[in-house]
Amino acid sequence: MCNTYCPTPGYGNTFVLIVVLFILLIIVGATFAY
Repeated sequence: MCNTYCPTPGYGNTFVLIVVLFILLIIVGATFAY
């Protein structure tokens, strides 16, 4: 999963996790906004 996107396993996984949580937060916020 983290072969081409991440330069290092630790930093890559943390960055991907933050991005996923941020996207989910936007989706949930947009859903409850309406």
